[in-house]
Amino acid sequence: MANSMAFTSVGLLRYGMVTKTSNSRDRLGNFTSGSSSSSFRVRAVQESEGPRRLIDIIRIIPEVSRNYFRSPSRRALFGGISLLGGFYVAQTISLSFGALGVNDVIAAVLCVLITEYVTRFYYSRPKVTFPLALLNNFKMGFTYGLFIDAFKLAS
Repeated sequence: MANSMAFTSVGLLRYGMVTKTSNSRDRLGNFTSGSSSSSFRVRAVQESEGPRRLIDIIRIIPEVSRNYFRSPSRRALFGGISLLGGFYVAQTISLSFGALGVNDVIAAVLCVLITEYVTRFYYSRPKVTFPLALLNNFKMGFTYGLFIDAFKLAS
């Protein structure tokens, strides 16, 4: 546990996040030192040690996310999550509109239009980026969920 905390604090210090430690005296006059989770603060600094603006923090988010998703295992994990998310959304839409029996034709038309638009958008791009692949995975899970629900209704 101590090693994981050390790695975490090193990673947080790299991006300017530090925990506030306090040295104070208790009721008996003894010094107490420690860090509390309630005194956690984010300190944003630049290389020049000046204050960092919010726009500077927002500008580093794409680079940090690119570095985070560079690992193939993380890419596969989020691809699976988007696939299962599409399946879950399809099951939810099918259940809610099918149980009510109201506007189910309109919901089906919207599902087909959205699926076809995502397919056209995906295959019209010359290069497939990671967010685009996640969108396509979501679409595949969505389509799979609708097919599974159709098989459930047919039996």
